Amino acid sequence: MLEEIKKKDDIRVILLYNSLPDEVNTHSLINELHDKGIKVLLPTIVGEELELHEYVSASEMTISSSFNIQESKGPLFDDYSKIDLAIIPGMGFTADGKRLGRGKGFYDRLLPHLQCPLYGLAFPFQIFSDIPTESHDVKMDYVIS
Repeated sequence: MLEEIKKKDDIRVILLYNSLPDEVNTHSLINELHDKGIKVLLPTIVGEELELHEYVSASEMTISSSFNIQESKGPLFDDYSKIDLAIIPGMGFTADGKRLGRGKGFYDRLLPHLQCPLYGLAFPFQIFSDIPTESHDVKMDYVIS
């Protein structure tokens, strides 16, 4: 499925995440899409919210002091209607799109603002038959493992 995403010609802006060691690695995907001319957005933690910043280059990244995540120092991006596709991390998913995050609610607050297709990205061992969800949890449209 990731190969299909890389081949799509209609994606101009994509929201990704810069993976942590325990997540599906997205570093090469970020670079491939950026090199293809696609605007790659990466989340930056600001207080209790996620801001989206354009990925410019590996040298334009900084380490978040609170979560040790590499974040982009690129320009702020806040026109959510222009995002064509979002790839979202999680600790667990179900085949029908339920998502379990890390518990801080960052994506729970961001996802309701997005109108694009949402792809959960997981290792096969992170796919479960069911996971607990709450009314504010947003389901993924697709889950890739």
